[in-house]
Amino acid sequence: MPSATIVKRVIKPAIFVLCSLPLAWLALRAFGVAGSLGANPVEEIQDTLGEWGLRLLVITLAVTPLRDWFNAPWLILLRRMLGVFAFAYVLLHFLTWLILDQGLYWPGILPDIAKRPFITIGFAALLLLIPLAVTSTNAMMRRLGKRWKSLHRLIYIIVPLGVWHYWWQVKADIREPLIYAAIVAVLLGWRFWKAKRRRSVTPAHAGVPSDPPDGLPPARE
Repeated sequence: MPSATIVKRVIKPAIFVLCSLPLAWLALRAFGVAGSLGANPVEEIQDTLGEWGLRLLVITLAVTPLRDWFNAPWLILLRRMLGVFAFAYVLLHFLTWLILDQGLYWPGILPDIAKRPFITIGFAALLLLIPLAVTSTNAMMRRLGKRWKSLHRLIYIIVPLGVWHYWWQVKADIREPLIYAAIVAVLLGWRFWKAKRRRSVTPAHAGVPSDPPDGLPPARE
């Protein structure tokens, strides 16, 4: 198991770089340095940001199961960074649609959100992500106390909404959304099984603290 120093000085910077690469590659393509964005650059930017936002949300949700399956407690130290990057990509995905695609034309934007189901679902997921991002600090965790844990359980709703949004958006080829849906089903199913098993413990173990939810930040870093 890597030491806390290795995680802080080597692994976390490496994860930061890896999470930044899709955005950097997109920027290079946008400026014509590394190819192009194709015939519809706005759609390419929007889709790329959305796909990476969803991938990082799923990875964030997977941190706790992976920690337990592989006995790797140090993975929890990466969860905050992964979650914040996920929020950043989702937010940029939304802003691309709002500014570059819709041109901030509010008379058309608001009806679009209401009438097109996949946009409504994606917008709902973003709104639920915002309070998790705002409270993604140790100071906010201390301020909220027990309410912080309840708030960050929203991640169990947000990730399925993200998969649903992607599923309805692709329309025809749903193979990739199906893969995400299967992974999320396994992760949430495992969490449900673990919670059910914890409730069945004897009263003598009732005082043992439970794990924090798989929200944006971990309980401690």
